[in-house]
Amino acid sequence: MDKINIGMVGTGFVASLHALTYQKLNGAKFQLLGVASGNPDNARAFAKKWAIAKPYPSFEAMLKDPDIHAVDLCTPNNLHRDMIIAAAQAGKHIICEKPLSGAFGEGKTTDTPGLLPKRELLEEALANTRACVDAVKEHGVGFGYAENFVYAPPLLKAKRLLAQAKGTLMDIRAEESHSGSHAEYARQWKYAGGGSLLRMGAHPVGAALHLKAWEGRRRNGFPIRPRSVTAEVGNHTRIASFAAEAKKWIKTGWVDVEDWSCAIITFEDGSRATIHSSDGVIGGVRNSLTLYASNAVLQININPNDTLKIYSPEQGIFGNEYIQEKLETNGGWNFPAPDEEWIRGYDGELQDFIDCFREQREPESNLALAEDTMRVIYAGYVSAEEGRRVTL
Repeated sequence: MDKINIGMVGTGFVASLHALTYQKLNGAKFQLLGVASGNPDNARAFAKKWAIAKPYPSFEAMLKDPDIHAVDLCTPNNLHRDMIIAAAQAGKHIICEKPLSGAFGEGKTTDTPGLLPKRELLEEALANTRACVDAVKEHGVGFGYAENFVYAPPLLKAKRLLAQAKGTLMDIRAEESHSGSHAEYARQWKYAGGGSLLRMGAHPVGAALHLKAWEGRRRNGFPIRPRSVTAEVGNHTRIASFAAEAKKWIKTGWVDVEDWSCAIITFEDGSRATIHSSDGVIGGVRNSLTLYASNAVLQININPNDTLKIYSPEQGIFGNEYIQEKLETNGGWNFPAPDEEWIRGYDGELQDFIDCFREQREPESNLALAEDTMRVIYAGYVSAEEGRRVTL
């Protein structure tokens, strides 16, 4: 296929990040041709803002258009499964934001599925994951799992250094944290499929799984897979002293999802990854990994990074110029990334997906990584509830 025509699905925060990246990558290989939303007015406004030719009245209308070759799903988590299946059946290649799917209490008569036994939710999540995987494979479409950590330039450089060092990757410590999600749907399990462990933890979990799989393939020809998970989750915004504070810098109102988590993944070779994710960290997004190899240490700072440091004595001096995501104030010291989409891996992931669709090959962040990420995270929820290690 000489040129890939892409249809964006969703018009929220992540869709705008993808649209900005497509605009930067614009060339002969692809075109961002269309956009669909649950609200047609939003689709029209998004199309106008980003100079997209075709705003569709619905996702279904987009799928019927033969000019669309691939769909980019930037939608709430609970919509992913059905959209992936429908897109695969329509013969469209698929880009799906993390997570692949999840468990949302489907068929349960409760408005708070996050209170259901986590064993039930694990079974539902695995069934939904399998349905996505089967649909993609049955219809032979390309699939890109939009885990941008995998494509972050500092992580790519770290892999090249590790390949030269030839040591053993023994200990990974990774984090995504900030002061709370933009999205209202993130506060309820029935839409989000989980709290901080799923919504944020998917990034460092995916990166850790990718690194160990890559290490195994490089050394032995097959991936090193996760073997077990131990986890804890919590609701720090329910601490009584915090609840009594008059001014809140941290998002609140979580209904039946956690706002803090920590998980330990044990791999087949005995190495481990420790994953932190919290909605209670102010000062902007923290995206980082520390890699302890047998003969090297590598510190990856995706956010914040100090390629540029700025200071202002008060809020507002820099006007409306973007500094970084989830920042409570642009006063004081801050660390804006000169090209945030690039440093966080969005440029690399979308370019890889486009090339793979055209050339009919597997992307670096693929269906297998998406599936393993789901298994690890929902096993983590079981571990946290049952207070024990869960074997995969």
